[in-house]
Amino acid sequence: MNTENAANKKFRKELKSGTVSLVLLSILNRSDEPLYGYEITKNIDSSLVGTFRMGQGALYPVLRSLEKSGLLSSTVEPSVSGPPRRYYRITGVGSETLGNWTEMWVKTRDFVDDILKGNNDV
Repeated sequence: MNTENAANKKFRKELKSGTVSLVLLSILNRSDEPLYGYEITKNIDSSLVGTFRMGQGALYPVLRSLEKSGLLSSTVEPSVSGPPRRYYRITGVGSETLGNWTEMWVKTRDFVDDILKGNNDV
């Protein structure tokens, strides 16, 4: 692997880790019903153009972390087609946090866009 590919991979990983929680909260906030991991993954994959792929293995640690922080709640329900499924729902605190994180995201995005476009007074 050459240096450029390694650098790209590292940057993509860091960028992804900083946005996954925001994306998950947003998806669960828009849903009228609790969702289980596979449904969330399908929702992410159908919304993207190949840049941001997330396997279920990477998804569950983030979901558990968000739940531990009180931003999500979950329930386990039996499944007719396999093992029981854990369904996730955003909490009131999660919705409030999503609003705060969205505001931070927009400000960060706008700042980075301005820098990349050369719209800065450096």
